[in-house]
Amino acid sequence: MSFLKSIDISGSGLTAQRLMMDTISNNIANVNTTRTSEGGPYRRQLPVFSAQKNQFTIPGMEGEDSSQVGQGVVVLGVIKDSTPPNLIYNPEHPDANAQGYVAMPNVNIVTEMVDMIAASRAYEANVTAINSAKSMALKALEIGRG
Repeated sequence: MSFLKSIDISGSGLTAQRLMMDTISNNIANVNTTRTSEGGPYRRQLPVFSAQKNQFTIPGMEGEDSSQVGQGVVVLGVIKDSTPPNLIYNPEHPDANAQGYVAMPNVNIVTEMVDMIAASRAYEANVTAINSAKSMALKALEIGRG
């Protein structure tokens, strides 16, 4: 694996975690949105990631082992959570149904905060991996000078 490839892999992780943070921020911003253009309350969004696999066989690693070496992460898309909305009794609300219940978004602030912390830690881990790759390259250059 080349020096630049390891940075590319970590870069794909940074991009994925930034999308995760953007999605979480959007979910939190819409925690009280009861009316959307599609109709009904806002539905929590979730990004879907997939491992990007090698398109070639690594010499000496034929078979199942070659699929263990990846090329980073790819974003497949953003889906809407299928969890039903939370019903809150508030007959004065303009979006209340005939029984007085308002369909509120299926966003749980605690879940979003936990996901945000996980995304932040994963982002930091990818930054650390990039810094380690840079440090290794600098040490390799020092060997050539010595």
